[in-house]
Amino acid sequence: MKKVVVIGGGITGLSTMHYLQKLKLEKALDIELVLVESNDYLGGKIYSVQNADFIMETGADSIVARNEGVMPLVEDLQLQDELVYNGTGISYIYTNNELHAIPADTVFGIPTSEESLESSTLVSDEGKMEALKDFELKNESFTKESSIGSFLEHFLGKELVEKQIAPVLSGVYSGDLNKLTMASTLPYLIDYKNEYGSIIKGLEENKEQFQAAANKKFISFQNGLSGLINRLEEELSDSTILKSMDTTKVTKNDRGYEISFSNHETITADYVVLTTPHNVAQALLQQDELDADFNKLKNSSLISIYLGFDIPDDQLPADGTGFIVSENSDVKCNACTWTSRKWQHTSEQSNLLVRMFYKSSNPAYEDMKDMSEEELVQVALQDIEKSLKLTGKPRVVEVTRWNDLMPNYHLGHGPAIKSLNENIAAMLPNVVLAGCSYYGVGIAACIKNGKETAERIVHEVAKI
Repeated sequence: MKKVVVIGGGITGLSTMHYLQKLKLEKALDIELVLVESNDYLGGKIYSVQNADFIMETGADSIVARNEGVMPLVEDLQLQDELVYNGTGISYIYTNNELHAIPADTVFGIPTSEESLESSTLVSDEGKMEALKDFELKNESFTKESSIGSFLEHFLGKELVEKQIAPVLSGVYSGDLNKLTMASTLPYLIDYKNEYGSIIKGLEENKEQFQAAANKKFISFQNGLSGLINRLEEELSDSTILKSMDTTKVTKNDRGYEISFSNHETITADYVVLTTPHNVAQALLQQDELDADFNKLKNSSLISIYLGFDIPDDQLPADGTGFIVSENSDVKCNACTWTSRKWQHTSEQSNLLVRMFYKSSNPAYEDMKDMSEEELVQVALQDIEKSLKLTGKPRVVEVTRWNDLMPNYHLGHGPAIKSLNENIAAMLPNVVLAGCSYYGVGIAACIKNGKETAERIVHEVAKI
């Protein structure tokens, strides 16, 4: 019998366990499955908080439904009846101390037609003229390893990128666009440029696929995303789950691997999957030869603040679901989601529930990171008053700090992962790195990574 130990009970670890168990039963494999988690609950960053009439998420608030593997997992877990879909509406950019609608027919703020470009209230006439050079300039040097910021600015101009595209993309990918690769963000844009001669024309020619994805493209569950975590835990009936386990070291020996804990006896494994943050994996493996690659991986931080009011959410701008903030604004937040408008299930009485985001890339973050919860709430209330012209005392507050836990896929990320995997394969065979530190920050990417990790291990076991 072979033993597989997965360290880390977040969505990647749970997805890996789900597919390991499924394949074990399908193929009648003689393997023992163990999941180890340091917390006394599973889910990692995914955790739904219910308070009064509101449902709030400490981490991501949804899953991109169209991504590979999402709906098959929902069906595996028989959660179809629990699904809820996002409300659609206008997204805004807050700039020059007022809200501007992101033009229709854009993808991450990038126009999909000349008409969409012309309709923007965020960009000057000069900026729009500069963006039209996209139809004339040829791509002679950019590849998928180039920075997406330099690529977009070269063809679409500085103003359109800074005022309309960067706020949206930076909000999604949590980083400076000049330090993020095309490959780790929107690799299809360079294909469009090369095939159609224009980024805008390429998006226009493929507009139907983006429009179809825009309607109800995000999913959650009636009682929040914890519904997915709870069901995954319930169905792992042929696996061992060990919570509140403080893992201290993974050591290679003649028989495989020995996993040590500060509060539990050592356990052995033939295969070890590390779905922890990269710095935790580095500390557990304690291999000097891997440090150079591990040290190239970077994290950022985030403060999330939910505020629930006894105010009807119809006082928000019509048809809106939230805003992203441009640089040099009079508010300190990076973005604000009108959660009760976007997700009706989160506010039983249709009262206002908003979520404010403050990222470590924000100059205001340095002052905020050491603030008390009360001080953070005051900052958030001031931002709401300035941006939405709403005042009131919140009935419910939920503050979450993610300190150095948000992966940042900079230009050196891809080569570092490639080198790290090659070195681990040579030094520590049957140790696998998985999770958002390496292969994608969204829940859907983690599910896909978990499934692929399980398939890889089962393939190896089946050969023995």
